Amino acid sequence: MEQASSSRRGIVYRVLVLIAIALMGAAFFSPGWWVSLTAPNYPEATFPQGIRILFHMDSVQNGCIIRESTEVVETEALDCVHEMDTINHYVGMYPIASGGPVEKAFSPFLFAFLGVMALAFAAPGKKARIGVSVLGYGGIAIWMSMAMYGDNGARLHTTSYLNGMIVSLGQDAGDTNRNLAPIVQMLAQSLADSEAQEAEAASASGDRDALMDNLRRQYNIDNFKRPADQQEDWNGSIMQVFKWHYAKSLARWFNEPARNDPLVNMMDSIANVLFAVIIGAMVLMTFAAFSVRSLFYWILVLVPMALPVGFLAEYAAWLWWYGHSLNEMGAFTLKPFMPTVLGDGKVAQFTTHSYPALGFFLMLGSSAALLLAGLIRFKQVRLAGDTAATM
Repeated sequence: MEQASSSRRGIVYRVLVLIAIALMGAAFFSPGWWVSLTAPNYPEATFPQGIRILFHMDSVQNGCIIRESTEVVETEALDCVHEMDTINHYVGMYPIASGGPVEKAFSPFLFAFLGVMALAFAAPGKKARIGVSVLGYGGIAIWMSMAMYGDNGARLHTTSYLNGMIVSLGQDAGDTNRNLAPIVQMLAQSLADSEAQEAEAASASGDRDALMDNLRRQYNIDNFKRPADQQEDWNGSIMQVFKWHYAKSLARWFNEPARNDPLVNMMDSIANVLFAVIIGAMVLMTFAAFSVRSLFYWILVLVPMALPVGFLAEYAAWLWWYGHSLNEMGAFTLKPFMPTVLGDGKVAQFTTHSYPALGFFLMLGSSAALLLAGLIRFKQVRLAGDTAATM
């Protein structure tokens, strides 16, 4: 009787873990949070949702939709990522793309890591747990290594990540060409328009090769401008692309190498250290699968369960950075401030709105399923005694 009850518990908690993994995967591909700015000069009739952006795990995407109106016909929505960047730079804020560069670069590998941890927690028996761990973590390690350091490794990341990089670099050519001769301005504007159309076509098609080619051309243009001893040939690895893109994002409005370069070097170092930490963590988690009698085993479910807390902590930390890293080159001067994490706030004439989106609720659902699975598994192990090691 007790054995049958334990068997039923085993089925239930494993089904719950599989549901949690599915929700976690859906959360990765859904927006986790949204932010909107409203102001008198952005009337609701024209901007029904304000200037709205969506924070995904691997990118920041446009949250504005095509306006339905009998008076005005729109064929495409306003680029609210660019619009919010433009608004923010007046008070000295860095572009949105300059936030969380390491997190976005590692996001698919971290989510896959959490998924394998949960799967190992649910695997029946010691051999199955170790097998899932070795194969799962080994696959992630190979994938991550090829993506981070291999030739054209960025192609192994998500299409949204590559598309977000391209979209975030779309600045007005006129801002940097005002002092050029009129004919040169016209040629520069024509070139900028052509590149913008190509970038838009690549983004719309979702073609990885087109996205990579667009990034490669922009990288080579910037690389050619560097001193000869600082030039680095394109290899397309995530480490190279993310470092270049982060530097370009910081300098988009405020080109101050003395201030920006240390930030770039710090993020580059953090990315390399994080790579090693993830590899080491996967080795440790393989040992965690050896015995259910060890407290170490429960890390396999506790860490994935904490995903929403980790996401919210990261989000709040980067908001703090934005509000406390204001550049003096901004048109208006503000004291350092903490932007609103949850709810409505006020910055100058703008009202800010910051709320969870679908992805965050999916993460909460995943955590709830893992919590219930963990409790059932704990009861099963406690009641089964020494025989639990084979379950």
